[in-house]
Amino acid sequence: MERAERLQAARARVPRVDPYGFERPEDFDYAAYEEFFSTYLVILTKRAIKWSRLLKGGRGVRKSSTVKRYVRKGIPLEHRARVWMAVSGAQAQMDKNPGYYHRLLQGERSSCLEEAIRTDLNRTFPDNVRFRKTAEPCLQKTLYNVLLAYGTHNRGVGYCQGMNFIAGYLILITKNEEESFWLLDALVGRILPDYYSPEMLGLKTDQEVLAELTVLRIWDCLFNEGSKILFRVALTLIKQHQRFILEATSVPDICDRFKQITKGTFVTECHTFMQASFAEAQPSGAPQALPACSLPVCWTWASAGPLSPGGLHHLPAVASSPLLWPARVPAQFPLPILV
Repeated sequence: MERAERLQAARARVPRVDPYGFERPEDFDYAAYEEFFSTYLVILTKRAIKWSRLLKGGRGVRKSSTVKRYVRKGIPLEHRARVWMAVSGAQAQMDKNPGYYHRLLQGERSSCLEEAIRTDLNRTFPDNVRFRKTAEPCLQKTLYNVLLAYGTHNRGVGYCQGMNFIAGYLILITKNEEESFWLLDALVGRILPDYYSPEMLGLKTDQEVLAELTVLRIWDCLFNEGSKILFRVALTLIKQHQRFILEATSVPDICDRFKQITKGTFVTECHTFMQASFAEAQPSGAPQALPACSLPVCWTWASAGPLSPGGLHHLPAVASSPLLWPARVPAQFPLPILV
């Protein structure tokens, strides 16, 4: 079969909208996706069977070496919300505070907070059919409630640009307002406590996004093991592409190369990528760790478009990226780049 025919056949078999409601872009490679998923589906099936046994009979999820190993290998979509709630401590907090979320929504409101949230509602996932005003139900109202409740709960943070995308994705995964609120609290309040604060707003820059499946696998581990996962992922990307990065001849070239390393089959093949991130030792012939001073000490910015703010990010702190985002974020919003 000719390539054009294979592409057309794959396009007919793969849904235009993914399981989370995102429309696939015009340049989406349906054939490559179908080829990858035909292999990955075998892995997903094996993982689903093991997770079903672990959770059989409504058993609770407690942190253990077994759960850690299972999480690193991926949580099936049908169990993801339940496991995230358990390992992050969000479920425990929700159980200790019955009715708290609804009291926040019924209490006194800040007009400034409400206005800031409303400003970003229409900008949240414009390519997701579930967040459009024509959707029934439209998730914009759910998103507004979660962000309003959290801004009231954590007045020190309130609402920061970028939180709408995190909360939005939590809503897509959990399909539950209150659970999304408590997961947001776990993420912003405990797992990444220093990132979302007024002092850190100047460091938020545009980001390149990893493949959707890969990022979900990263989030699985982030909720279970904390922010160290982000260091592992960033260093895995650098080690894999170190020769390519070191060929850069200027600061703009370095910025462009860091954008490019978040794309390609190494990232889209999420199982292989995560295995590499957790490998205890690199196989023979694999790229070695970068020397301490092999990257120039310089300030860079990553600009995805003319409306981007051009925030600064210190390149040697490459592993300190605060969050890896799972969705297609518009270029004009100030979000953290993966460098």
